[in-house]
Amino acid sequence: MSLLRRTARPLLRRIDQRIDRKLRKELGNAKEELQRLKEQQHSIELLLGSDGRRFNRHPSPAQLGAVAKQVGAATGEKHARRAVIQAYRTLVEVENRGVGRIAGGTSNILGKLATTPLLKPPNGDILEIGTLYGLFAGCLARQMLRAGIPYHLTIVDPIAPVQLQEGMEITVDASGTPISEDIVRANLHYAGVLPDRVRLLRGYSTDDDIHATLAGGKFGVIVVDGDHSAKGVKADLEWVEELAAPGAVIVIDDYDDRVWPGVKEATDEHLASGKTRFTKIGQVTTSAFLRAE
Repeated sequence: MSLLRRTARPLLRRIDQRIDRKLRKELGNAKEELQRLKEQQHSIELLLGSDGRRFNRHPSPAQLGAVAKQVGAATGEKHARRAVIQAYRTLVEVENRGVGRIAGGTSNILGKLATTPLLKPPNGDILEIGTLYGLFAGCLARQMLRAGIPYHLTIVDPIAPVQLQEGMEITVDASGTPISEDIVRANLHYAGVLPDRVRLLRGYSTDDDIHATLAGGKFGVIVVDGDHSAKGVKADLEWVEELAAPGAVIVIDDYDDRVWPGVKEATDEHLASGKTRFTKIGQVTTSAFLRAE
């Protein structure tokens, strides 16, 4: 037995050496592949990461699936996942082409962009209260066209260099880009919004001259994304009661968002008042969707 062991030892040693060389080679290849993947991930992070906009733009499959399920429930659309993916492509392209950022998390933005046109608003006249850099408005215009609905944008925003929300002053945006009318108009242009399809009214949604200018309007889509205090949302809802066309879709941004409790508080009180044309027809992530009678 000892003779057999001594005879086999050199052979076993050569086999071990070959296995070691093969393992070292495979380990080296694995390290190189891991480095390539890290470099690719870094490039993707530069395009879709959170730097310069607070939230990243690479949702997980589970997140996309959750949004699609909610969009389908709110709209009855069987191809809700397709609509969410198309909205994602719009979001990434428009935000990366423009300057500044779109406010909010990716799931909430996708929910608004996918759901609004699927609810089949009666016309493409859009009123957006609060625009930041104008990028979301550009995305929504594109989504309306995707659904075959010609659009016309009316934007109401003070376009102030300081953002005010319930006593908070935000003097430097996460993107590092100042807010100005030139930037808003440039972003709308970059998004493909035609100049004759947009009306930008600088001021607050409570200003008398803004109300006078829009009196008699019948908007098919109204996005309420201005003052997030309960008082501010209440005032906006009372105003847009006069501006919503029959069948209009009203989007209440940041509804049920714990950071902005006043939005849900004011919306729920308005809907329960018995003095409204609006009915809540669904919620997708942190946006509520109302329908006007």
